[in-house]
Amino acid sequence: MNYLAHIYLSGNADEIILGNFIGDFVKGNKYLQYPEQVAFGIQLHRSIDSFTDNHAHVKTCIQLLKPGYGRYSGIITDVFFDHFLAANWNEYSVFTLRQFARHAHAVFLSNFLLLPFRVKQFLPFLIQHKRLESYAQRESLFHVLEIMSRRTSLPANSEWAMQILHQEYDQFEALFRSFFAELITYVETDFGIKIDRPHQIPE
Repeated sequence: MNYLAHIYLSGNADEIILGNFIGDFVKGNKYLQYPEQVAFGIQLHRSIDSFTDNHAHVKTCIQLLKPGYGRYSGIITDVFFDHFLAANWNEYSVFTLRQFARHAHAVFLSNFLLLPFRVKQFLPFLIQHKRLESYAQRESLFHVLEIMSRRTSLPANSEWAMQILHQEYDQFEALFRSFFAELITYVETDFGIKIDRPHQIPE
């Protein structure tokens, strides 16, 4: 999962939110160097990634994207899933997406000294460009993928990705909804996470 989903799946505890956000940047047992709840968030991040990587619906999405992205298809799937979460936000949260994003930004800034160096580097950009909120707009995904292809080893194939998303939008969304409902149940049941959300999660 990508940034928005990881933060959402952290519930209301600020330290867990922080740990889940930085999870990709804390390797091995270095999570033990963090406060207990931040370390819990890092471990939660890893468990969410494992659940995601092994889910049949996610694998289906990856196969749809492999012709253009190969081994990077999972990254594109993560971005697409953040889009569907943001685009349908009022079905998943009692807070507005702007309220949610602003709170997350405040958590990151108030714990800036705890952030790994690479997170400190991109956090100002994430906040300034309202990245978490921008996922709600389909047209914003192209710019997200373009930036990622310039700054990482992600193939520069953004136009193709958007074409596939347009062609298979309903299928991607249906797979996301079913998968994400299971993922929410997993983190709430196995990790005791409390997510403030409407009573009915759409299937």
